[in-house]
Amino acid sequence: MSGAGAPTHQPVDCHDLRVAVVAATWHEQVMDGLLAGAARAFADYRVDAPVVVRVPGAFELPVVAGALAAHGYEAVIALGVVIRGGTPHFEYVCSAATDGLARVALDHTVALGFGVLTCDDEQQALDRAGLEGSREDKGYEAASAALLTAQTLKRVRRGYDA
Repeated sequence: MSGAGAPTHQPVDCHDLRVAVVAATWHEQVMDGLLAGAARAFADYRVDAPVVVRVPGAFELPVVAGALAAHGYEAVIALGVVIRGGTPHFEYVCSAATDGLARVALDHTVALGFGVLTCDDEQQALDRAGLEGSREDKGYEAASAALLTAQTLKRVRRGYDA
């Protein structure tokens, strides 16, 4: 089962972080769930007013995530979903989104929450979207990972050696 072995973290106070979300608009029901999950994480981690920017699809996530990182956001959460179809389009979009977001994280040394679902069918996406009846909450997980990483980066920048 997906999600087995996931770490558990206690939320920490992140009220002082500049946080942004870039979210695709394709697959509205799944995206609503991912955004709601991220919002639950923001409440748990005391993030009051994250910026939320919408883009057409997963392919557009990296360029906007990069722009947000360049404007000083300490945590950027990328949310999207790509569902396999009958053409190689799935592989191209998944690869471009994944590689592009990794590049943003490394080029800007920014905490980037990867909440892009890459699923074989819509049911898999719904099962991970954090909706009522979902088995997983990938929006929450991506936001939590970005916030914890941003806190770690703050410590590293202050000379933390661990």
